[in-house]
Amino acid sequence: MPKDYLQSLFSLDGRVAVVTGASAGIGRHMTKTLARAGARVIGIARRAQGLQSLVDEIVKAGGSAEAIVVDLSGEDNWPRLAEAATEIFGEPDILINAAGINLRQPTDKVTPDGWNKTLHLNLTVPFFLAQALVPGMRERGAGNIINIASLQSFRAFANGIAYGASKGGITQLTRAMAESWSADGITANAIVPGFFPTELTAPVFGDDDLAARHAAATAIGRNGEMTDLEGVTVFLASRGSSYITGQVIGVEGGYLAK
Repeated sequence: MPKDYLQSLFSLDGRVAVVTGASAGIGRHMTKTLARAGARVIGIARRAQGLQSLVDEIVKAGGSAEAIVVDLSGEDNWPRLAEAATEIFGEPDILINAAGINLRQPTDKVTPDGWNKTLHLNLTVPFFLAQALVPGMRERGAGNIINIASLQSFRAFANGIAYGASKGGITQLTRAMAESWSADGITANAIVPGFFPTELTAPVFGDDDLAARHAAATAIGRNGEMTDLEGVTVFLASRGSSYITGQVIGVEGGYLAK
């Protein structure tokens, strides 16, 4: 009985998930997590090799996965991407916007090109890709959108003004998505990761002293491990979170509490 109850709340069997930024880092791990929970997953990124290894890993473990290699920055790609994803497993039920960029330009050295690239990939793409997938979710009366916010959604870090602006925008975008679409059964929430070892945080984890300082800044006393993201990923993609929308949930060890 308990097992059946938990399955009914959190199983993703039969559901279809699209994850951007799936070739590496947080996006890759979240894609594997959804597959382990039963979802048929579609990983999206620019790097074909990383995507193929992801698909191979999931299929070898008994899951269902396909990949779409695409440059998300192209505006014409978003509607076509939604169509391509639908042709693979049917209309997607879950969208995770995990693709992102952080150029780490000093404030006085930020260029219009760097600013525009950062806001485009981190803020514009998540909205318009969601907009392209929402009609299918609306037709079925259900869907889950999960955005990736940041510690920089709430506080400033050096050399991060463009990234921080984009991630501050993600928190409000998430609330606005919820206001617009949740009456149709589509929830929209965001996860705030702390410091996890990824390509984006390589400058942090490549410096032992800096990594230790960030670990000490948390209430728990350590930096994140990828497994720390698994529970919240499945929860926000499942029926168990059906009355939760417009929320920004920290998975950061209490970094923002101190």
